[in-house]
Amino acid sequence: MFDVAVIGCGPVGAMAANLLGRQGLSVVVLEKETEHYPLPRAVHLDHEMMRLFQSAGVIDRVEPDMVATDGHLHVGADHGVIRYMGTVGKPRPFGWANDYFFYQPEFEAHLRAAFADNSRIGGSIGLLLGAEFTSLAQDEDGVTVTYAQDGTQRSLTARWVIAADGSRSPVRKALGVKLDDLGFEEPWLVVDAEVEGPVTFPDLTGVPEGADLQRLSVMMCDPNRPATVVPGRRNHRRWEFMLLPHEDDAEMMREENVAALVGAWMKDVPHKVVRAATYRFHGLVAEQWQVGRVFLAGDAAHQTPPFFGQGMCHGLRDVANLAWKMAAIVNDGADEAILTTYQPERDPHVRGVIGAAVAAGRYICELDPARAAQRDASIRAQSAQKAGETAADLIPAISTGFVAQGTPAAGQRFIQPILTDGRKLDDLVGQGWRLFVRDGGTDGAVVASDLPDNGAVLNWLVDRNVDAVLVRPDHYVFGTGAAADLLALRDAMLRQKQEIAA
Repeated sequence: MFDVAVIGCGPVGAMAANLLGRQGLSVVVLEKETEHYPLPRAVHLDHEMMRLFQSAGVIDRVEPDMVATDGHLHVGADHGVIRYMGTVGKPRPFGWANDYFFYQPEFEAHLRAAFADNSRIGGSIGLLLGAEFTSLAQDEDGVTVTYAQDGTQRSLTARWVIAADGSRSPVRKALGVKLDDLGFEEPWLVVDAEVEGPVTFPDLTGVPEGADLQRLSVMMCDPNRPATVVPGRRNHRRWEFMLLPHEDDAEMMREENVAALVGAWMKDVPHKVVRAATYRFHGLVAEQWQVGRVFLAGDAAHQTPPFFGQGMCHGLRDVANLAWKMAAIVNDGADEAILTTYQPERDPHVRGVIGAAVAAGRYICELDPARAAQRDASIRAQSAQKAGETAADLIPAISTGFVAQGTPAAGQRFIQPILTDGRKLDDLVGQGWRLFVRDGGTDGAVVASDLPDNGAVLNWLVDRNVDAVLVRPDHYVFGTGAAADLLALRDAMLRQKQEIAA
């Protein structure tokens, strides 16, 4: 029996396998396709994902193909800036740039290549290609997964299953889990192109000093045709065009129509369209993320409008949340009840970000010129009150679940300062649970005043008037206060069902 069977080997499934395998678990991944999907889909991730790549031992593989960019810019109907979430010149408290763009086929290849690296560490990661999920059955000991491969029905058993099998999720359907529709559905044409030069923007007003349009995700909130222009790695660029009410999907995907839409942004710059597809941008969340020993993750559990580039990030957070809990059960004897905190922690988190994306989508997709003008004035006024916001500000703290509720900063993401030798905090102190204290005397704790981080962690503790912070393996703050109290509470929650239920 495997510890975990992962259904689907896109970025979320592959990341789950790496995180679990690196911690010594036996993992098998079932992927129905025999080859990588050759075209880009997701294009953006943030600093939190880069830190998770450190955790999973894949950072050295993926980082060279990541392109750090400068944030998000929203432009109104009058071609004036209405909202700027830029990161130029801002601190990097988590050790990485806030926004990165990548090329998904390349990225997925790196994640799969890391399976061998993480298998050597102590676990095992097996990949079954051409293995299409057909059914499952579970009991109190495990899950039997049936799949078709090479024309034959086969089966395997695992203690748990993570279904990272996409928005259409056959596993979710087999479980009978319904989706909660958050009331947003708009048709968009997504175009990927290889571009040999800069994008030509119309004349824009109010662009902040130091903002480089070529390094920003630019959302044109134009009632004539809402559109997004997204930077990519090397010569890859993406455009997303809202389809208007009278337009037909198939007609708009015709080569000449795609060429006309993209060409307006390219002028005399050579470019080649490599993909054009229409999508319905949705806000959807599964009503149930855990059914017995089966857990939904990524697009199988939720679908996010892409206006802040958080869709894939949600999925990677999902599996990071599951991986440390499953490892604690297998390696340290923690009670399986800790897995019941998965949905209570992740569901509000996802809904908070989807809510922000849906709200942005509603104003972005405004097609009435008069209402668009009113929107522009309103958002400019709001933005003036939120000067300096970045997309990182959209991510809420974990408010319930495996956290010491009521302690300062519980559930927030913990900082990762750059050290004086250029490394990052996790490179020095390692992964897993980390206890940082102001002063010595606690076995196994990292003394903040001893860190070569220019006082960053010590200042974090002082600012919150706490003596210690206990950080979870997924880099969220478990709680703050007295070191001994934090460790005692964590250990009680790991081992006592009633603590979880409470």
